[in-house]
This record gives sequence, C-alpha cells and structure tokens, in this order.
Amino acid sequence: MGPLKVRFTETVLRDAHQSLMATRMTTEEMLPILKELDEVGYYALECWGGATFDSAIRFLSEDPWERLRIIRDHTPNTPLMMLLRGQNILGYRHYADDIVDKFIEKAIVNGIDIFRIFDALNDTRNLEKSIEAVKKYGGHAQMAICYTTSPVHTVAYYTQLTKELVEMGADSICIKDMAGILTPKVARELVPAIKGVIGDLPLEMHTHATSGTSEMTYLVSVEAGANIIDTAMSPLSGGTSQPATESLNEVFQEMGYDTNLDKAKLESIADYFKPIRQKYLDNKTINPRLLTTDPKALMYQVPGGMLSNLSSQMMEAGAYDRYEEVLAEVPRVRKELGYPPLVTPLSQMVGTQAVFNVLTGERYKMVPNEIKDYVKGRYGCSPAPIDPDIQKLIIGEDEDIVRVRPADLIEPGFESEKEKIGNLAESDEDVLMYALFPQNAKTFLEKRRHPQVKKDEPIRIRAKY
Repeated sequence: MGPLKVRFTETVLRDAHQSLMATRMTTEEMLPILKELDEVGYYALECWGGATFDSAIRFLSEDPWERLRIIRDHTPNTPLMMLLRGQNILGYRHYADDIVDKFIEKAIVNGIDIFRIFDALNDTRNLEKSIEAVKKYGGHAQMAICYTTSPVHTVAYYTQLTKELVEMGADSICIKDMAGILTPKVARELVPAIKGVIGDLPLEMHTHATSGTSEMTYLVSVEAGANIIDTAMSPLSGGTSQPATESLNEVFQEMGYDTNLDKAKLESIADYFKPIRQKYLDNKTINPRLLTTDPKALMYQVPGGMLSNLSSQMMEAGAYDRYEEVLAEVPRVRKELGYPPLVTPLSQMVGTQAVFNVLTGERYKMVPNEIKDYVKGRYGCSPAPIDPDIQKLIIGEDEDIVRVRPADLIEPGFESEKEKIGNLAESDEDVLMYALFPQNAKTFLEKRRHPQVKKDEPIRIRAKY
C-alpha cells in the first residue's frame, strides 16, 4: 500500500471571489500570479464557469473567452476546471442541445480540461447532452451531486444518483456542498457509500466555510476515502468561500498525507492576494458580513453566493433590516417547492421568491416567471412533489406539466442565434456569448466594434500579457 494522498483543487480564480465579492476579480488582477499558481502542484485550477462568464461581460467589460485563453497560456502544467450547469450551461434557463454541444467544444478548444457538471435538481436527464459532448471532444467529465438535506435527500438517494452518473460515463464524482451544510457525521456515512459505488474513480469534495464545519468535514471525508478537496488561498478563504488552502495543506502534511503542494509558493501567492482582498474590502465589494461564520446556514441551507445576492437585493430595496426574515422564509419556500437544492439557478429563484414574499407582505402575491416555469416542470423533475396548494396558487389548475426531458422541447438554436447577432459576432465564441446572455453580450460586442465610450466607462477587451 502506497503513501496516503490527498490532492487540492484551487478555487481562488473562480468560486472564492464569486462567493465573497460577486465575481468581480479581473483578468488583469489574475495575470501576474498565474505562473506561480501553475507551479504549486494543484490537482486543478477552478478558474471559469459559474458566474464568471456573465460577470465578465456584464460588469467588467471583459471577454470571458479571452480570459480563459490567457489563463491557459500561463498554466501549461495544471488542468483547468470549469463549473457547468448542465443544460443551463452558464445561464439561468435550458438551452438547445446544439448550443450545449458547441459550447463544450469551444470550451475545450480554448483550454478547459475538467468539466464539473451539475443539474440544480439532480435530474440526470439534464446532464445527458453535457456528458455526451465532453466525452465526444476529449474532456474529463466530473459529475457533481448537489448536496442538500430534506426528507428525500438521504444517503440512499445520493447512492442511487451516483450509480446513474457512473453509468452515464462519469470520469470522476464530486459531492458539491454549495451551502456548507454537509456535517462530519453525514460525511462519515456518505463518502464510503459513494466510494462503494464508484470504485477507483476519483471522489472530489466541495464545500464552503459558511457554517463553520468545513475543515472538520474535509478531514472526515479524506479519512473516509475522498481523493481531492476544494480550497481557496487564505486571503479569499473562509466565510462564504472555501477553507484555506495553506491551513489544510499543513494539517494533512502533518498527518502524513502527500499533498503535492509547494509550501513556499503558497506563501508567496497568499502575499499576492492580500492587497487584492483589501482593495475589495475598501471599495465595499466584499461585504464583511460574508466573511464571518454563520451557523444558521445549517438551518437555512443558503449557499455563499446566494447570501451575497440576498444581501444585495435587500440593500437595494432599502430593507436590509428584514434580511433575517428573508433567510427564515427561504426554507419555507423550498419545502413548498419540493425541496430543490439551493444552487444556481434554483438558489436565485427561491431567494427571489422569498424576498417577494417578505416585501409584499403576502406570500406568492408576486411570482417570477422562472418560478412559474419550474412549477410547470420546465427545469426538470422536483426532488419531492410540489405542494399542490402552492402549485395551484402559482399556475392554476389547468396548466400542463412537462414530463419529458425539458430540452426535448427546444429546437436547435445555434444557427438562428448566429443569424440574429449578425456581423457583430466575429467567432462561434461570440455567438455563444450572445446565445447565453443576449442583452449584455450585444452591448459588449457593440462596444468592442465601436469603442467610443465615455471616459468614465472604460472597456477592457483584452488583458495585457
């Protein structure tokens, strides 16, 4: 038997700043440290996908494809990972199969090695096209289980789900605990159960430090057989982000595990990110509230990114004093809607509904169209039956419910999107940007074509090498 091993996936280029500061880190800020990140010895750098694509074009005036190419150019030794929302790709609705296929092809061409693929409802039908395309174009398909708790989300449920993912062709499995609510006790039971199904396939653990249990959960998980853990460099760790890379590296090395990480380089990288963290604290992009431990996460089950979104929504509404009411409303809405895991896009949808319920003073008086579509089955099958009274309140009694794979109802769309955007698109990547985020992509592409913008509205198309 060889030495004990545990590998690390670094999240500082994606989930860490998504969770703490609404995905605002720029490519320019990432560029100087990429070479050192590449030399540390990580299993992977999680650097793309999730909210990075939308935020790049919406808030940073950056081309997300160019960011990926730049990161790839500077990290020749480390696999790059992205977070893909299955049939939702990186958006908030289902897209046509040909768009899913084309997106994955281009992501691989531009530098992605590992695709962490999940469906917000753990509906495996919504993962079929993604895993098929990843295998087709030679990528690594890491299939993610969205972990949550409810009467239906048992170890047996997750074990059966894992069997389905393995049968679909998963190259590895990730337990994705987006809210930081997987406790050590459950991990001690869940990890061996999953390992019993996947055999020699790698098992990666993803959690957040939100509730204060993450380090203990990782320790138990690794001892129970998990192979890889997700961590963030210390300046952007903790709170709603992941636990600190350096700390867990020290712990596991002391326990006799081979981590493959270079401690000296970790220290240098941490020093680099400290002023970046301070910058975003000073300009109030990081809400200090999100840096602290919140044990209530174990009760509310609200992920880090969702906490920051809810916080922003309530501040914009001038009702931040009712933030706790919204947090308490989230689990009620979730139960009534069939216990969907709180992960994008369901986290935003459930959170918005909770905000509406609190601010209007009448539950379900206002219902977003996305919630109506969810209740109609257009996102897939809810984990548990939706409360019939709530269903009636939202869509009435006569509405037909979708029973097939939702994407079966969507016509191929790439060529029509290409026609719509016309000569503003200079590549298939531009067309995909438009297909996913039409309004913001069009604005971005128009600025790129006609960059006469006001002095106080800079546009960064390409980061400098």
